[in-house]
Amino acid sequence: MSVQERKERERAARERLIVATARELAERQGWDAVTTRRLAERIEYSQPVLYSHFRGKREIIGAVALEGATELAAALRAATSAAAAEGPHARVTALARGYLDFAARNPAVYDALFQLDGGLAYAQEDTPEPLKDAFAALLECLGEVAGDGVHPGLFTEVFWASLHGIATLTRAGRLPPGETGQRVELLVGRLAVL
Repeated sequence: MSVQERKERERAARERLIVATARELAERQGWDAVTTRRLAERIEYSQPVLYSHFRGKREIIGAVALEGATELAAALRAATSAAAAEGPHARVTALARGYLDFAARNPAVYDALFQLDGGLAYAQEDTPEPLKDAFAALLECLGEVAGDGVHPGLFTEVFWASLHGIATLTRAGRLPPGETGQRVELLVGRLAVL
């Protein structure tokens, strides 16, 4: 291995450490607790080293969001795959539950994806691939239940917005968590053409 390859590997490892540490700190104490100073202390590197990887907290949030989008896409595909043999209703229900479970289990990541400014473009030409793939994971399942004459992408956006509302309002204590299953059934039953 060349010196250059070793340096690139070490740089990539430091970057992964920064992102993992930011994510862990945000999940435990919230995003307000994530500062470049605290991160530098936790990873035992100087702030200039941290800034050599990320220009600031905004880019770190973006990196956590991209990592989270990859995980969300995998979780959605796993949920729908597990329910594939049971038919469209079961697949869409599994997708909705998988999405809401992901949001509940990973609140800081969910915030990085959808609530905070990570400097990422959404629904644009330059949208990063992990974000496109997370939407594609939704579209793969929801496109088939959009109904005649309904654009699958538009249907997916509306269904996703509904899931996002349920996730956000439940987490904020605005909706009782005990009724999430009923909300999912109502959403699937009313929106999806099965």
